[in-house]
Amino acid sequence: MALYALGDMHLAFSVDKPMDRFGKVWKKHEEKLEKNCRKLIGNEDTFVITGDHCWGKNLSEAKTDLAFIADLPGNKILLRGNHDMFWDAKKTAVLNQEYEPQLHFLQNNHYHYQDYALVGTKGYTFEGPFYINSKGQIVGWDEANEKQAKKLVAREAERLRISFESARESGFRKYIMFLHYPPTNIVEEESIFTRMAEEYGVEHVVYSHCHGESRYGDSIHGVHHGIRYHLVSGDYLNFKPEKILDKIFHWNGRIALFMEFFFLYAIIVAHLHKSLRLRRKRKLFVLKCLNNSKSKIFAVLVC
Repeated sequence: MALYALGDMHLAFSVDKPMDRFGKVWKKHEEKLEKNCRKLIGNEDTFVITGDHCWGKNLSEAKTDLAFIADLPGNKILLRGNHDMFWDAKKTAVLNQEYEPQLHFLQNNHYHYQDYALVGTKGYTFEGPFYINSKGQIVGWDEANEKQAKKLVAREAERLRISFESARESGFRKYIMFLHYPPTNIVEEESIFTRMAEEYGVEHVVYSHCHGESRYGDSIHGVHHGIRYHLVSGDYLNFKPEKILDKIFHWNGRIALFMEFFFLYAIIVAHLHKSLRLRRKRKLFVLKCLNNSKSKIFAVLVC
C-alpha cells in the first residue's frame, strides 16, 4: 500500500490541444504515463494527482480524460489545478457523487492513507511579471498583479485550513499536504502555505505546476524546516509517478499478534511440561511396582 503522486497530465482526448509542441518530453506522454502507472502502481496503492488533469472546458469535454484516469491502477485522489475548468470548486460534492469510488476529488475535505490524513487545495502564488536588470537580478514586479494574487492566496489558504480541520476533527494527527501551485514563488523563502504546513506538523508537501527546466527550481525541494517537499510535475518526472511513502509497518498490530502467539506458545509448552511430568511419575510408579513382586500384576495393568 504505497502512496504515489504526479501532476499536470494535461490530457486532451476530446479537444485539440497537442502537448508535444512544448518539448520532446511531451511526445506521446499519455502512453508513457499509462505504461509507468501500470508498471509502478498496484490496485491497493493510493495515487494522488495534483491538478491540471485535462484541457476540457466543461465536464462533457473532460469525460473521456477522466475515464482514462479512472482506468489507471490505484485508489485515485484528484486535486484541482488552474486549468481544470470542468471542476467548479463549489460543486466538488457533485463530482464525488458521480465518480466515486473510481475517483475522489480533494477540495475542502480530506482523505486518508493508512494513519495519515491527505489534505490539500489548489493553492496559489504570485508569478509576476518580475522586472529583471541586465545582471539577471529581480528589481521589481507588477504590484497590481501582486495585489490580486494576495486575495487568491488568502482564499486558497482558507480552503486548505478547512481541509486540515476536517482531518483533525476526524482524529488525524499526521498529515501529508498537497498543492497544485508551488508553496512559494521565486522571491519567497516562506509563505502562508509553508507556515501552515509547519503549524500542523506536516511531514510531506507535494506540489506541481512548474513546467520546463527553467521553472523546476522555482520553489522548495527536499527537506526544509523538517518537512520534505516534492515537485511532481509530469514533465519533471517524465510522467513516472513519484513514491511519496512506502507501506507502513504497523508495530502496534504486529506486537499484539506476537504477544498472542507467545501466550498460546506458553500454554502449549506448559501443557507439554505437565504431561511429561505425569509420564515420568507414572514410569517411576511402574518401576517401583515391578520391583515389588506383589505389585507386578497391578503394574502391568497400569502400563
